[in-house]
Amino acid sequence: MARVSAEQLGSEPIGKLLVKQAVPAAIGILVMSLNVLVDSIFVGNWIGSIAIAAINVVLPVSFFIAALGMAIGIGGSSIISRALGEGNKQKALKTFGNQIALTLLVTISMVILGLYYVDSLIPIFGGKGEIFASAKIYYIIVLYGVPFLALCMMGNTVIRAEGKPRFAMNAMIIPSVGNLLMDYIFIYLLDWGMEGAAWATTIGYFLCFAYILYFFLSKNSELKLNWSHFGLDGAILREIGALGFVTLSRQAVISLIYLLMNNILFGLGGEAMIAVYAIIGRMLMFALFPVFGVTQGFLPIAGFNYGAKKYQRVRESINTAIRYAAGLAFIVFIGLMIFPEGIAALFLSDRPDMSSHELAMNAFVLEHTPSAMRLVFAATPIIAVQLIGAAYFQAIGKAVPALLLTLSRQGFFFIPLILILPNYLGELGVWISFPIADVLATLVTGFFLRKEIQTTLVEHQA
Repeated sequence: MARVSAEQLGSEPIGKLLVKQAVPAAIGILVMSLNVLVDSIFVGNWIGSIAIAAINVVLPVSFFIAALGMAIGIGGSSIISRALGEGNKQKALKTFGNQIALTLLVTISMVILGLYYVDSLIPIFGGKGEIFASAKIYYIIVLYGVPFLALCMMGNTVIRAEGKPRFAMNAMIIPSVGNLLMDYIFIYLLDWGMEGAAWATTIGYFLCFAYILYFFLSKNSELKLNWSHFGLDGAILREIGALGFVTLSRQAVISLIYLLMNNILFGLGGEAMIAVYAIIGRMLMFALFPVFGVTQGFLPIAGFNYGAKKYQRVRESINTAIRYAAGLAFIVFIGLMIFPEGIAALFLSDRPDMSSHELAMNAFVLEHTPSAMRLVFAATPIIAVQLIGAAYFQAIGKAVPALLLTLSRQGFFFIPLILILPNYLGELGVWISFPIADVLATLVTGFFLRKEIQTTLVEHQA
C-alpha cells in the first residue's frame, strides 16, 4: 500500500489521495470493529447473553477515559496537519510532545477515580441485577489497560496527520488480532469467563501501544521529540483543548446515552433488553466502518490544504468525501435491512448445557433485535453529510461549529427524543429516536456546511 507524505496531501489528485487515506483508515476501523464484534460473539456464545450486557455497561466508562486520549489526539493532530502545511515543523513537534504529556496526566488521574468509585459507577450505567457481578470483574481489569488505549488513540491520529495511513492501519490491526487470539485462549481453552474476556482486551491495548511506540521511535516518523517538547505550552494546550473538546464532548454524550439507554431499556425489558441494545451497539461500531474510514481519511487532507490556503482543494475534498461516504452508507443500509435476523443469531447460543432461563433470554433477544436494528439504521444513507460536515470544521480548527454540529445528533436531538418518546411508545419510542435524530442532524449540518463553503472557501478562492 502506497505511503503518503505530508507534501502529497497538498499535491495529489483528491480522489486518489482520499482513497489512499481512507482505505487504510477503513481497514483499521474494520479490524477494530470486527474485534469488538467477534469479541461479543465469543462472549455471547461461550459465556452468555448476561456477559454481553455486562460489557455494554462497562464500555461507556472505559470509552470515555480512552476518549480523553482521542480528544487530545484529534485536537493536536489538527494543529499538526496545519503546521506541517504551513511548514512550521517546530510547532508540530511541540504540539506532539504536549499531547503525550497531557494524555498521561489526564487518563491516569481518571483511572484512579474510576477504580475508587467502581461500586457506584456500575449501577449508574445500568449494571443492575444479574449484570453487576460480571460487569465489575470486566470493569476493573479493563480499566488497568485504558491509559495504553488512550495513548494509542492519541498516537494514531498523529500518525495520520503525518500522512502515514498504512502505519495507522497496522496500529489498529495488531491489537485486534491479538485480542481475538487471547479470547480463544482465555475464554474457550482456559475457561476464565469474564476475567478472560477482560484480560484479552487489556493485552490488546498494550500491543497497540507497543506498535505505536515503535513507529515514533523508528525512522518512519518525521516527528522526533526531545525533552523540551514535553514542557506544557499554554497556547498549544488551549488550542488542543478547544478542538479536542469537540471529540471529548461527543464521547461524553455517547457515555451519557449508554447510561440513559441501559436504564430505560432495563425498565422496559430487564437484562434481556440491554442485551438487544448491546448487539445493536456493536453493529453501530462495525457496520459503518467504511463511512468512518472516509471521514478519518478526509481530516488530514482538509486540514493540510486549508493550512496551505489551497481552498479549491478543500472544496473538492468535501464534495469527494461526501460522495464516497454516501455510496458506502447506502450499501451498508441495504445489507442491514436484508439480514438483521442472521446478524442477531451470530451473538447467541443454544448449547445443551444452558439453563432454561438463559435459553428464554436468548429467545427474547433474537425476537426483538431484528426489528430494532432496521429502525436504528433506517436513516443510514444520509449520514455522510452529517459526518463529513462536522469533520470539516474540526479539521480547519473552527472548534465552536465543530462542537455544535458534532453534538447535534446525539446531544441536541437524540437524548431529548429517548427521554420523551418511550414514555408514549415504549420500546418503539427508543428505536425510532435513532433515525429521527439522524434526519434532523443531517439537515442542520448540511445548512451550515453549505453556508461555510459559500462564505469562506469561495470568497477566499476569489
